[in-house]
Amino acid sequence: MVSKRQEELLKLIVEDYIKNARPVGSKALCDSMKCSSATIRAEMNYLEEIGLLEKTHISSGRVPSEKGYRYYVDNIMAPRELNGEDMLKLQTIVDNKSLVVNDIILKSMEIISELTHYTTVVLGKQSSHNLVQKVEVIPIDKNNIVAIVVTDKGHVEHKNIYIPGDVDSVEIKQTVDLINKLIVGTSIDSVSEVLEYQVKPIIAQYVKQHEVLYNAFYSAFSDFTNESVKVNGRKNILMQPEFNDADKIRDIISKFEDKEIVNNIKEEDNGINIYIGSENDFDDDVTVIKTKYKVNGEEGTIALIGPKRMEYERVITLLNYIKENIDSR
Repeated sequence: MVSKRQEELLKLIVEDYIKNARPVGSKALCDSMKCSSATIRAEMNYLEEIGLLEKTHISSGRVPSEKGYRYYVDNIMAPRELNGEDMLKLQTIVDNKSLVVNDIILKSMEIISELTHYTTVVLGKQSSHNLVQKVEVIPIDKNNIVAIVVTDKGHVEHKNIYIPGDVDSVEIKQTVDLINKLIVGTSIDSVSEVLEYQVKPIIAQYVKQHEVLYNAFYSAFSDFTNESVKVNGRKNILMQPEFNDADKIRDIISKFEDKEIVNNIKEEDNGINIYIGSENDFDDDVTVIKTKYKVNGEEGTIALIGPKRMEYERVITLLNYIKENIDSR
């Protein structure tokens, strides 16, 4: 049983540790709690006994345990309004009428990664459910173009393509026209197959530099996967003081590079769900906060990964804002 005073003490310790990443001692809490140092020490001892606080080897101060964070999230934390700076930056993306929904999701999560200094993950729709609507190219300079693939579900994929300088721009257009003619209506994950068996046998009839152009486009499209995975701010989590051990850094980086591990972040529940430490399948030393979203009837997942010493209230508010704006479209 935790008393109101003990809850208030736990709240102060969790929020101080989230902010400063230093163990909290009894003296620092006297003014806020309006209690003697001895009283606070006694209460801290009790919270340690029931597993909500723990000592570190470098200080007599306490830090929240995994169980303590869970108690804070479930019983103490209160929802809050999105602050003005966060709102302004996200509104710029959400209200941009020129962006399709998938781009709004990706750009919003990029901004959230910058605002929080945590890592964000977007697990998109399965590509087999997306049919190619059109392919366009935009020249960057004489050797580089950007190929843009738009699907019937509003998903937009960008690919950078290098083109040798001696290739005529007219031939690039002819190649794109041929590709459009043959792959429109094809599922994204079948594009490489269509290029191999339908485009390749006939492209020489239309384009002189057919080999160079075919290889360039095939290479650009061949890395489409069945599920779109976007990870922003991989290094952000490594800037947190908890992750200063070289072995731990290597371990975290390798997990972000492992698509199977990242794909397991997928969320099935509609709510904003918090998985602290051992509760998640990614890493025992992090918290994963994630939610499911729907776009055009198809589902994906947005998630933030950070230290267990995470700004829980702020992250939940940010994810709720994105989720509400996505689901209302």
